[in-house]
Amino acid sequence: SIIRRQRQELKLLIAELKDRDKELNDMVEVHERHIQAWEDDRQKILTLAERCSLLTNELNERNALIKSLTKKLKLLESQHNDSKITLESTQQKFKELTQQVTDSSVHCQALEEKNQSLHCSVLELSAKAGQLQAREQELLSMLQRKDKALIETTDQITEVTSKFKALENALRAAKEDGFTHSREHQDLKVVLNDVMCQINKMKAILSEKMKESSKNQEEISHLKQENGCLRSELILAVEEAQRKDQLFQFAKSKQVRIEKELSSLRQVCVKQQRDLHFLYVNFDSSQDSRQ
Repeated sequence: SIIRRQRQELKLLIAELKDRDKELNDMVEVHERHIQAWEDDRQKILTLAERCSLLTNELNERNALIKSLTKKLKLLESQHNDSKITLESTQQKFKELTQQVTDSSVHCQALEEKNQSLHCSVLELSAKAGQLQAREQELLSMLQRKDKALIETTDQITEVTSKFKALENALRAAKEDGFTHSREHQDLKVVLNDVMCQINKMKAILSEKMKESSKNQEEISHLKQENGCLRSELILAVEEAQRKDQLFQFAKSKQVRIEKELSSLRQVCVKQQRDLHFLYVNFDSSQDSRQ
């Protein structure tokens, strides 16, 4: 009975040992699974730590890039403000230059109108001077004709006076001859009276010619004075027209310089607008990248 009991206990112990061995095997398997899971978790943690370090490095780089971009953005904002101020000053200067251009164009137009009027007045004065020169030539030719007529009249008068002296000599001779030549004396008196009438007529004509010649000389002197005044006025008008032309040329050159400055300012404005557009694009792209 003892051996049976011991065998029974041994069987129970063996069964319990088998159960314990099975439990231990199960525990070993569970433990191995736990170790494998822990190893897997460890590998995952290592990879996550490595990835975290990479992400922290990338985050630091991104932070440095953001800081540099913020600095650049501030610089661009300051440059934008400066360019805005310069653009406003340039626009103000452009407005002033356009006002100057309009003023100079109006002044040039007024100078052109005045130059045209002066040109017309110069043409009128030149035509009037030509008419006066023609009148002067006509009066000179008339005076020359009258001088020729006066010379002819003086020649006739000298001839008549020589005839009169001859007749006087003949009269003296006739008186010396006596009364025998009384009939001839009467004839000579008649001839002498006729000659004296002709001489008086010639004297009247000569006085009239002299008066007319003096009038013509006065008119010629007056016309010469008027011609001199007109020539001086014409010279002054020509000088004034030349000065106006010079002023017009100066105004044109000034307008050309102002147009060149305006074109350069337009180019500067276009460049600044392009730069501003480029800065706006960069600013938008930097904002997008920052976001």
